[in-house]
This record gives sequence, C-alpha cells and structure tokens, in this order.
Amino acid sequence: MRAQRENGRAIIEVEDDGAGGADPEGSGLFGLRDRVETLEGSMWIESPPGRGTLVHAELPVHARSLRRVGLDR
Repeated sequence: MRAQRENGRAIIEVEDDGAGGADPEGSGLFGLRDRVETLEGSMWIESPPGRGTLVHAELPVHARSLRRVGLDR
C-alpha cells in the first residue's frame, strides 16, 4: 500500500501479486468505487490475468483531514 498527498488530494494505491482478472464491476470493487465517488474522488483498477491487481484512488482532502490519517507531512 502506498499513500501520499499531492495537490490537495490523497493518492492511495493498493497492489497484490495474486491471480489478477478482478472484475471492476464485481460487488466488492463496485462498492469501493461507489464510496470513493461519493467523496468526490476517482478510482481506477488494473488487473491483467496472471499479474495481480492494482487499485488506485484519489480523494480530495482538507488540511485537518490529512492530520487525522497522517498524510500532513
């Protein structure tokens, strides 16, 4: 997992080395995308078969929100 602050946004990436082939419209990833979009963020997924999965999300944040999650550095 990687998380960083850039231009007023929290950028979060989670990656695994599993089988890949995740369905972006599957219930778990669809639910995650819905939550990110509710917070006015964006998300994309890369999951080629046999090569693992990468989930990339960007969320707008305010300074006090950054302090709560430790991204205010």
